[in-house]
Amino acid sequence: MLGILSKKVETQQQASPGLWRLAMRRLKADRVAMVSLGVLFCYFIILILSMTGVIASNWNKEVAESYAPPTFMGADQTLQNAAQKTANTAALPENPVDPLKDVIKELNAQIATEQASGGAVDYYGVQDPLAEDMKVIDQQLGGHLLDQQSELKKTLPFGADKWGQDVLLKTIKGAETSIVVGLVSALLAVVIGTFLGAIAGYFGGWVDDVLNWFYSIFTSIPYLLLVLAIAAVLQQKGILSIVLILGLTGWTGVFRLIRAEYMKHTSREYVLAAKAIGVSHLRRMFVHIFPNVSHIALVQMSILVVGFIKSEVILSFLGFGVPVGVVSWGSMLNEAQSELILGKWWQLVAASVAMAVLVTAFSMFTDALRDALDPKLK
Repeated sequence: MLGILSKKVETQQQASPGLWRLAMRRLKADRVAMVSLGVLFCYFIILILSMTGVIASNWNKEVAESYAPPTFMGADQTLQNAAQKTANTAALPENPVDPLKDVIKELNAQIATEQASGGAVDYYGVQDPLAEDMKVIDQQLGGHLLDQQSELKKTLPFGADKWGQDVLLKTIKGAETSIVVGLVSALLAVVIGTFLGAIAGYFGGWVDDVLNWFYSIFTSIPYLLLVLAIAAVLQQKGILSIVLILGLTGWTGVFRLIRAEYMKHTSREYVLAAKAIGVSHLRRMFVHIFPNVSHIALVQMSILVVGFIKSEVILSFLGFGVPVGVVSWGSMLNEAQSELILGKWWQLVAASVAMAVLVTAFSMFTDALRDALDPKLK
């Protein structure tokens, strides 16, 4: 009895590990893959917390002054720069032939008088023409308006946008939109490409010809032009529209690879044996063959997630993405292009860095996963 048990143990120890176990071993041995997986795990934790409302639920609330700078710049840095520019302008020598020199003298005198008396001045040090009106409105409202403005923060860790919204909270909420769009769109594209590729590669003949003709139509049109055409046809902004746009246009690469794999596996012994015992076509396609090609679909999905996150940013930047009231990295970059003219760079940096870190980590993990699942590296 002991001899039989020892033989069974030896047989189990001598049995070669499967594809997924070998892949996990190679992934664990790859430090870059593990670091990338840790970064992705942090992003997904933030995604879950944002979706459940634990963090960034009040991202659209006005909590700071308009264009409040990051904390490390200091609250008065912008105002000091503006005052310095005004002082430098006032210190310029007069042009004797300037027809407006007298008017400029009067304006500079008024500004100096207003600043000396402590009156209300705007960003450029000029008297605020609405200061008296605001005082009257504030008195009518019981004095709450100016009190609320005085409670607004002068700085934030990552600064504020035009509306006084926290850029850090916007970046977190934008990550929720961009990551969800990337994942769901990639899943839709992989499902479509895998299903059509399995049918084309398994049946062959006229079925393969029709699906290849359909595939050729999609690949003959430039990708960005096809995306914009479908976006114009849908005519509705929203996350669902973006998912449909990207999912219906991104399945072609998955189709080509899955079709080739099914053409190879259809003629192999285990599929012919299943056919001989009367197994149905669907069972042979998705129970017998698909587990042997599933690693290709998984790798393609991880690649498409990266591409679709970037595509969502492009669509939102061009105005075909998320609607008003929904924030994403693309909409933040769209806002940042007008802010750069005013020298407000922090929203651009926050969205760009967040997207770059996620895309880089996902790309590096995808490369490691593709190498780990390669049967030639067993």
